[in-house]
Amino acid sequence: MYKKALKWINASPPRTLLLGFSFIIFLGAVLLRLPLSTVDREPLSFVDALFTATSATCVTGLVLFDTGSHFSTFGHWVILMLIQIGGIGFMTMATLFALILRRRISLKERLILQESLNQGSIEGLVRLVRKVILYALALETVGALLFSARFAIDMPLGQAIYHGVFHSISIFNNAGFDLSGDFSSFSSYSTDLFMNVVSMVLIILGGFGFIVLADLFDLRHKRKFSLHTKVVLTVSGALILIGTLIIFIFEFTNTKSIGGDNFGHKLLVALFQSVTTRSGGVTTVDISEFRQATQFFIIILMFIGASPGSTGGGIKTTTFAVLVGAVLAMIRGKEDVVLFRLRLAQERVYKAVTVTLFCIGIVMLGTMILATTEDASFLKILFEATSAFGTVGLSMGLTGDLTTAGKLTIIFLMFIGRLGPLTLTYALGPKAGRPLYRHAEGKIIIG
Repeated sequence: MYKKALKWINASPPRTLLLGFSFIIFLGAVLLRLPLSTVDREPLSFVDALFTATSATCVTGLVLFDTGSHFSTFGHWVILMLIQIGGIGFMTMATLFALILRRRISLKERLILQESLNQGSIEGLVRLVRKVILYALALETVGALLFSARFAIDMPLGQAIYHGVFHSISIFNNAGFDLSGDFSSFSSYSTDLFMNVVSMVLIILGGFGFIVLADLFDLRHKRKFSLHTKVVLTVSGALILIGTLIIFIFEFTNTKSIGGDNFGHKLLVALFQSVTTRSGGVTTVDISEFRQATQFFIIILMFIGASPGSTGGGIKTTTFAVLVGAVLAMIRGKEDVVLFRLRLAQERVYKAVTVTLFCIGIVMLGTMILATTEDASFLKILFEATSAFGTVGLSMGLTGDLTTAGKLTIIFLMFIGRLGPLTLTYALGPKAGRPLYRHAEGKIIIG
C-alpha cells in the first residue's frame, strides 16, 4: 500500500505539487492551532486554522479574524512564512535550500519546478529560480524600508519596522493580510499618496510574474521583450486603466464610497482599487458600499487576475489576451490568432478556452454551494467565491459569517485557484496515453 501511494505521488509533477501544497497548508494549520499563535492563548478550531493557513499559503487574504489583533507575534510569523512559501512556490524554496547545500537538482525536481513556475521547458530553470529568489527578496526589502519609514511617523521605530516587513512581504506576494486592526486594511491611508504608490508598485510587480520581472531586469542585455512579456505588460496596463476609469465613473456620485471626496482623492482610490482587485487584496475603502455595477465589474477583474508565474491567481492576463485575440480573429474571418505580429499555435488557443471554462465551472460550483449554505445576497456570494478562486482576498463582509460548510467551500476555491484547475486535473486524472486513431470529421452549427 505504501509503495503504491509513493508510486502514485511520484508519477507526475502535478501530483507532487498537489501533495506539497497540501502538506504546507496542513503544517501551517497545526502551528496556527497552537495557543502560542493567538493573543488570548485560546486555540483556533481546526477548520478556522485550516482556513487561515490556506488563505496565507494560497496568498489570498480572506480572514476570519483580524490578523493584527487576534494573532500573536508567533502567529504573525507563521502566517508570513506561509505567505512567502506560497507566493514564490514551495519548490522554489526547496530548490533554494538545495543550492545553498550545493546539492544537484535532479531531473524530477526540474520537472516539478517547470510545473510550479508554469514554464514550457526545463532549460534554464535553475537560473530562473536564482532570479526569482533574488528579485523577490530585493523588492520585498525595498518595500519594507519604504513602509517602515512611513510607519515610523505613526508608531515607534521597532513596531514600524515590524509592520513594514510584514506588509511588504504580504503585498508583494499579493496576499492581502495586514496588521492595521479592526479589519480596516489600508483605509486610514486612503489619501496617503506615498502609501498608495508603494503598495500599488509592489502589487503590480508581484502580479507580473517572475518571467516578466526577469525580462524587465535583463532588458539592457536583450534589447527587446519576449512575446509573453509584451502581452502581460499591455493587458495589465489596459486593465488597470479601464478599471480605474470605470470605478471612477460608477462611484463618482456615490457618497457612501468616494462621492464626497475631492477629484484627486476619487482618482487615487479608483486607481488603487483597479490595481488591488487583480489579486492584491488590500483596500483603502469599504467595497461593500460600492454600487452593485461596480462590485460586478470588480468580480470580472478578479476573475481575470494576475499573470502566469506570478503570486496572483485568476485565469491570468495571457489567457484573457488569447481569448480576445481569438474573438477578433473570428470576427475578421482569420484562421490564426496573432499577437504582436506573431501567430499562436492552435494548442495555446484550446488551452486558453479550456482554462477559462474550467474556471467558470469551478466558480459556478462554489457559488451554488455557498448560495445553499450561506444566508446572503447572490452578488455577495458570487463576489466571495470569485475572490477566493482568484486568490484576491477582497470581501463584502461575508467571510466572518461563513458556516463550516461555507469555510470548507472557500478553502477548496482558494486551493484550486492557487494550484490551478489544469494542474489539479493532471494530478488526479489518469496519465493520458497516445491516441491510436482519430474519429471522422463531423459538422455542427455554431451560433
